[in-house]
Amino acid sequence: MISAKMLVEELTCALNEGILRRWYPLVVDKEHGGYFTNVTHDWRLPPGQEKMIVSQARHVWTTSKVAEFGNDADTYREIARHGYLYLRDVMWDREYGGFHQILSRSGGPSDVRKWRNEKRAYGNAFGLFALSAFYGLTRDPEVLETARRAFAWIEDHCYDPCDKGYFEFLTREGKPFDRSSEYKTIADDGNELGFKDQNSSIHLLEAYTELYKVWKDEKLRERLAGLLLLIRDTLVEQRGYLQLFFRPRWVPVSFRDASPEERNENYGLDHVSFGHDYETAFLMLEASHALGLDKDTRTLTVAKKMLDHALANGWEKRIGGFYDGGYYFNGDDHCTIVRDTKNWWAQAEGLNALLLFSRIFPGSDYYACFLTQWEYVKKYILDPDQGDWYEGGTDKEPHFKTGPKSHIWKCTYHTGRSLMNCIALLSEHCEVSSGVEKRKREIDHLISHFT
Repeated sequence: MISAKMLVEELTCALNEGILRRWYPLVVDKEHGGYFTNVTHDWRLPPGQEKMIVSQARHVWTTSKVAEFGNDADTYREIARHGYLYLRDVMWDREYGGFHQILSRSGGPSDVRKWRNEKRAYGNAFGLFALSAFYGLTRDPEVLETARRAFAWIEDHCYDPCDKGYFEFLTREGKPFDRSSEYKTIADDGNELGFKDQNSSIHLLEAYTELYKVWKDEKLRERLAGLLLLIRDTLVEQRGYLQLFFRPRWVPVSFRDASPEERNENYGLDHVSFGHDYETAFLMLEASHALGLDKDTRTLTVAKKMLDHALANGWEKRIGGFYDGGYYFNGDDHCTIVRDTKNWWAQAEGLNALLLFSRIFPGSDYYACFLTQWEYVKKYILDPDQGDWYEGGTDKEPHFKTGPKSHIWKCTYHTGRSLMNCIALLSEHCEVSSGVEKRKREIDHLISHFT
């Protein structure tokens, strides 16, 4: 069995050489601010560099955390500040508040994905997530005020006081809209219109957790606790997976009674997304810990059930790797794999969850699964020539060897967080930086909260 020291060396190389030194400062847009979005497989910057709030914010979050974690704090602090200024001065809508969903490279309108000037709760969640992390790094009062303003905008415009949860689709002015509204969307996510969803919910949970770590506000605490209970007790199906979209009164969207053609057409609205399940398991544990919920066995039980369900139904035991999608067909008590591809972010989140749960449940099989998963990532996801991670496992999708390294949905957030957490968890007997030791203490506190 590979030693912890060797694992730390491999993971550190994958982080520093494979990711950080490839991405930064390459993606820093010194002319227009923020970060370049599109990067080819061999690290060239092609024409067409729209700026989406999600990826812009994820870069700020990652570099803020790396500035605390590694040995080159000043460099990554400045890269994070560069992105923060772009969020504050360009991505934030100075007229109506809230973060623009997408802009052109120069800060004007963009027709990518046909979002026009609409806003999304999901995108605003990541904007707040980034601001919270940057404030955690700098303790600059101005940054906290910017974060507080972003939190207030989400609460004022997205929160549903009747059915709870948050509306996803908003006009530029911050007015929620649905299929019956006078305003009509042409965006490519328009099939999700009118539903509440797990994805914006879990990332609001993540953002509110990050903010609550550094700002103990009572309203924030109330909303964070409410999100945790909503996700844990309503969004998670009793078998241990997240239902994806919901009609009013939290009725799950389902196409089990539809034709195969209609079901396939609406796959994005109704399937089992294994990666989101164990990512959410981790985020729920973080939220419970941040809230200081004593003896929170309910959250731990549900989180473990979600990881166990993914391992039992969505993991390829022979070589590792989590599949993209499963489905419970009518009359079946087992989950059928309907998408056997293995996207990069789910593999990264799998590493993080497996290693964390192996520490909460010593003597379990989680550590052996983590080792298998890391071997899978090394063989099929890491690019040995150009660095970084392929977008999908090449055992299923070899064409990703020449696919882009970056686009609006792919950057350094999932991979960076996973590698930093895994390095910290395995660092007991290794010489590491003070930043790694700090991250290890934080994760140890999380583990002790549940053991």
